[in-house]
Amino acid sequence: MKIANPRVHGLDTLRSLAIVSVIVFHVWGYGGAGKLPDWLVPIAHFGWMGVDLFFVLSGYLIGSQLLRPYLAGNRPRLWSFYRNRAYRILPAYLVVLALYEFLPAWREEPSLAPPWAFLTFTLNFVMGRADAYGFSQAWSLCVEEHFYLLLPLIVLGMMRRPSLRKTAALFTGFVLLGVGIRSFILFHWLRPLAATEQGFAMCYLNLMYYATYSHFDGLLVGVALAVFKTFRPAWWAAFARRGHLQSAAGLALLAVSIPLLAHRYQSVSGITAVGDVIGFPVLSLGLGFLVASALSVNGALSRYRVPGAQLIATLSYSLYLTQKEMIPLVSRWFPFADRWGSYGWLAVYAACCLLVAGLVHLCVERPFLLLRDRQQQSRPKILAGQ
Repeated sequence: MKIANPRVHGLDTLRSLAIVSVIVFHVWGYGGAGKLPDWLVPIAHFGWMGVDLFFVLSGYLIGSQLLRPYLAGNRPRLWSFYRNRAYRILPAYLVVLALYEFLPAWREEPSLAPPWAFLTFTLNFVMGRADAYGFSQAWSLCVEEHFYLLLPLIVLGMMRRPSLRKTAALFTGFVLLGVGIRSFILFHWLRPLAATEQGFAMCYLNLMYYATYSHFDGLLVGVALAVFKTFRPAWWAAFARRGHLQSAAGLALLAVSIPLLAHRYQSVSGITAVGDVIGFPVLSLGLGFLVASALSVNGALSRYRVPGAQLIATLSYSLYLTQKEMIPLVSRWFPFADRWGSYGWLAVYAACCLLVAGLVHLCVERPFLLLRDRQQQSRPKILAGQ
């Protein structure tokens, strides 16, 4: 049985780019900085933006799933949606969490946040502790879980009496809410701490970067794309014929966001202060244009397949869960790799990441996805029998 999952190779390219960016960033920040080739170091500085690209992709894909039934006069089934998300997210997540909890040698950091923070997906609200950064990449899963919980309820409420004006007002309101929250954090928390030079960076990470309430712009942009494509097909068709222009706009906005966010937890003045407030929306909008280009009819992302991108995209979730702990484990398992230079160490690290992620995908992810699909296929028969 095949998992029903139509591929869009432009989205696969972006998903693979997102996970590779995150991996390079984590290698740079968690013990492998001296093992990166020099040309990768500038990329590593901004590899964290891959998480925001994941947010845009998730917003688009999940938004499309929830909105598509309305085109046929139906409503999304909340239980089915939450069940499918549980099958997709929880099995691999819980397996990797168990490895962290019961095999301390697996950890890239010695200490973990409390188990309840992982199990309740509230880790991103308690990550201010400097001694609890094992499995810290799970913070973004917390943001996405909050998104999965709330978006269906918002969609059901908005679709009772849908209108373009209400939808535009809702998106505008959320953008302004994020700007307002980050402004409050900047002026009432970050600036006073920066003046004392005590705990400023940790406060920024805990209140502005990890927290769902101040870092949801990428998800918002993705949902906006889904709304646009689903309910304005004629407008979308015209928009989709401008893939090259979308790519150019996306890259231009990324270029703007880099100086805005380059020193995001080192300064609260000048252009960095502006970036603290509007940097995430600018970055997310740029990434949204790249996603649109991947969905267009003539953009480079939509026209050209990147070899290996589909494989990396397929393994991206398992890679995200396991790649950070591979950094110290590779040096522990293969000490000779450190003597092979940066490219040799990276080759061994990449092979280990793919092997471990492949095992998690084949042994955990895929069986539960197949189970999910079997249940979906059997549902119409059950209803017919009733």
